[in-house]
Amino acid sequence: MTELSFIHRFEPTTDAKRPPLLLLHGTGGDENDLLGLGRMTSPGSALLSPRGKILENGMPRFFRRLAEGVFDEEDVRFRANELADFVAEARKAYGLEAPIAVGFSNGANIAAAMLMLRPEVLAGAALLRAMVPLSQAPDVDLAGKRVLMISGAMDPIIPAENAKRLAASLSASGAGVQHEILSAGHNLSQTDLQLLVRWFAE
Repeated sequence: MTELSFIHRFEPTTDAKRPPLLLLHGTGGDENDLLGLGRMTSPGSALLSPRGKILENGMPRFFRRLAEGVFDEEDVRFRANELADFVAEARKAYGLEAPIAVGFSNGANIAAAMLMLRPEVLAGAALLRAMVPLSQAPDVDLAGKRVLMISGAMDPIIPAENAKRLAASLSASGAGVQHEILSAGHNLSQTDLQLLVRWFAE
């Protein structure tokens, strides 16, 4: 495996028509967590899966938080730029187009932050259980980028209003946002997978 700035897993494409995926795990996950989801979601896509560099009680994350649902926004900005630099490195090392991020929870939040801060790095994003990463959304042009957001109506961690605000903010920046709200909690369900597969097939 190529030495890059993040510990990561890479699986090369077996279907050049499929976009590469950037897989971003939730709190306590690692670079192996979402590989299965990536393979099922977009069979044949190249998969790039980094491990978050922040440890919270020994659990990897992509950025620091001050409390549940309260983010260290300075760290969010720093880490989103650091991760964007890694994606640029990996694209060069592995010969990839701009990937579509597939992020869960903390991984979805860093993906949303990357869309806002470094939009050129991602072709689009599937944000599973995401919330607003930056209280002041930067002025950014996301025209031409597709975003799928899947929220859980009974998610104890993310207020419904917060998820709606993120969807509205991304839409206002020009992204083509599809926001689905499932009768689910914070964990992923079979319906999440079905929605992902359908979205990638479109």
